[in-house]
Amino acid sequence: MGENTLDGFDLIIKNGRVIDGAGNPWYRADVGIKDGKIVKIGCLVNTTAFKEIDASGMVLAPGFIDIHSHSDFALPFDPRLESTIRQGITTAVIGNCGDSLAPINEEKLDMFEKLANMFSPAGERIDFTWQTFEEYLSDLVEKRCSTNIVPLVGFGTIRVAGGPGFEDRAPTAEELEQMKTYINEAMQSGAFGMSTGLIYSPQVYAKTEEIIELAKVVAKYGGLYFSHIRGEGATVVKAVKELIEIVEKSGCRGGQIAHHKVSGPPYWGVSKETLRLIEEANTRGLNINCDQYPYNRGMTSLITVLPPWVHIGGIEEILKRLKDPEDQDRIRKDISEGIEGWENWLKDLGGDRIFIATVKTDTWKSVEGKNLAEITTLKDKTDVFNTLFDLLVDEKGEVSILIESMGEDDIRRIMTGRYTMVGTDGWGVSPTGPLGHGKPHPRFYGTYPRILGKYVREEGLLSIENAIRKMTSFPAQKLGLFDRGLLCERMCADIVVFDPTKVKDNATYQNPHQFPTGIYYVCVNGEIVVENGQQTVKLPGRILRRNVSSASM
Repeated sequence: MGENTLDGFDLIIKNGRVIDGAGNPWYRADVGIKDGKIVKIGCLVNTTAFKEIDASGMVLAPGFIDIHSHSDFALPFDPRLESTIRQGITTAVIGNCGDSLAPINEEKLDMFEKLANMFSPAGERIDFTWQTFEEYLSDLVEKRCSTNIVPLVGFGTIRVAGGPGFEDRAPTAEELEQMKTYINEAMQSGAFGMSTGLIYSPQVYAKTEEIIELAKVVAKYGGLYFSHIRGEGATVVKAVKELIEIVEKSGCRGGQIAHHKVSGPPYWGVSKETLRLIEEANTRGLNINCDQYPYNRGMTSLITVLPPWVHIGGIEEILKRLKDPEDQDRIRKDISEGIEGWENWLKDLGGDRIFIATVKTDTWKSVEGKNLAEITTLKDKTDVFNTLFDLLVDEKGEVSILIESMGEDDIRRIMTGRYTMVGTDGWGVSPTGPLGHGKPHPRFYGTYPRILGKYVREEGLLSIENAIRKMTSFPAQKLGLFDRGLLCERMCADIVVFDPTKVKDNATYQNPHQFPTGIYYVCVNGEIVVENGQQTVKLPGRILRRNVSSASM
């Protein structure tokens, strides 16, 4: 077919260095786009288009796929997902860490709302107008967003909807069947798999056998198992083994270790063993991978530092216990002495490594960005425990934190691992509006440009081609997105155009609300969503659903 027969492109991106996402060396070419697809790659000097972009000196790459996102908690407030689209993310996997916004049991809506709104902006709450997973996905389709969305169903949500919820016990036979029914509906609606967050209440109460039984339903549809594993410090090796066991015994198509890290100085270096376990699992035929963000701090909720028994019954019971002197004494004792198998961040890391990221009230607004030890001195508290109790009670438990726990050697070792992808573990926020509150983790703005700037250009730890493969075709392959993740003809036109000499993250822990530089254009399904480094008003993202035609019913 001659080039002239392809005249009339919607968009041509000219003179760029194409990195196709497969790990191949770059080459120079023009890219022609029509009807949301890449229809021609080559020399397009004699063709016309409605719009042209001159990408001289820049790289053309497939749109980045964020395999570990929580943007489902941002979409109800702002569908633009500014901090993620400006990184070049064109597809986000939501419903991670066991937290999805569906399905909902109407009888337990109040409990679910309290759980789901922990990370909502101050004064804002999600308006739940759906119950089933299908109704939720239909709502997302109707409201639209800037990026493509890949949904997972969360185990924590399932345990609240149909299981024992916040009770520290195994489900009854009836509850187990009810949870399976909810998972069936989610998988039939197009969920790509199930996620867990096994350090969080109520998921922390589930034994391995409970998760395996539910994962068998996921496996029936060729689904995947994603997990924030049960421990990332002293028990990280055991936790990785548990994930492998769940995948192997359930028959899931694959397993994904979320934001893989080794947490706590005493355990730094253990990534050698965890990566070996992942390698061995793949050698014997299992499909086990992990993802990572390139920072030495994690982010979670402050209530997570409390012992598991404190969480029984949900947030209202947590707040009662935090006010009770006898329970306060027990919390002090359990944190100071430790509980076997529980990841005890306050004991392992100390108050000087736990930083307040966001609060909801003006009472504690001044402590955002400061660590618990600093706050104890500033607020003239007797000790870190009193700071912890007062802060959580005043804020009704809705406090997010950053935890400085990772070592650079482990970060670099995991990043270069054969089975490692890239994920933000964040959601779309903004410097302004309801999502501009607090001091969120800089990964919300900088994950992908930080790797391309610091670890590719400045340090040479990864080649640019390998880094982009970890951001594009590798997660697409894992998810089964066979029309995305590669920059080649007939693929969906999700494209990032950036300057490899300038791409850089600017977000910091003290000033996180800063967009990266060097990323000039982002296309989603052929539509320009970022133009000359500024976001447009377009919302061309699609809700992607796993192919359910081959599911065994």
